[in-house]
Amino acid sequence: MVTPRALSRLGRVKEFWVYTGLRAVLFLATLALVLGVWLLVADEVPLLWAVVLAFVLSGLGSYFVLQGSREAFARKVQERAERTTAAFEERRSREDTD
Repeated sequence: MVTPRALSRLGRVKEFWVYTGLRAVLFLATLALVLGVWLLVADEVPLLWAVVLAFVLSGLGSYFVLQGSREAFARKVQERAERTTAAFEERRSREDTD
């Protein structure tokens, strides 16, 4: 059963999981593409080099393709940092007045 607290926590980290999931899917799709092209060109594929090439290509691709998700994640992190800073400052000001 999903509790309201769990849903609240999920809402706070949703952008992280969406971005991370999209990065994983993009990497796997790029790896499949690299392996497929390499098999068409050569008879065998050096797996390590295929993974390295897919990692680099998916990293470059994610810069452009996942820009919206990355910005949403960064916005959420910024909002949380601002709330934490405000709460810290409020507690500090209460200590100063006591």
